[in-house]
Amino acid sequence: MQSSRGPRCLPISAARPAIERLFPRRTLTQNMAAEFDPEKFEDKYVHYFNELQRAYKNAFNHMNDRHDSDLIHGIDQAVLNESEPFYEDGEFRVELPDEPRERIRGVISVDDETFEETLEEYVDRIETELHRTFQVDRPE
Repeated sequence: MQSSRGPRCLPISAARPAIERLFPRRTLTQNMAAEFDPEKFEDKYVHYFNELQRAYKNAFNHMNDRHDSDLIHGIDQAVLNESEPFYEDGEFRVELPDEPRERIRGVISVDDETFEETLEEYVDRIETELHRTFQVDRPE
């Protein structure tokens, strides 16, 4: 029976074991590297949508565990929701929308330096997760 205050919500930490069972961090088959086709990545949302979601989710979880949750959610919703991953010359890169700082200004109170450092780390983490998810080695 629900209380008059609405349904009871569990903190994310309580739900994490169930989430990890449903969405394990390594859900890819061992032969994913053989299946990855750079030419198909041009139509990435048709051929690799689930893998892209997994890479972005893994990056989000990593960042959210290490940084201010409001900042990470703000970057995720206001900046990265319009980012575009690309695969070129053997590596993944993430292109950001124009003026990412302006997209979050007024939404989250954060100084420019913290925002830029966090965004740079977040983008690097997404690129790392894309390489890991698709089992493509990063160039040296």
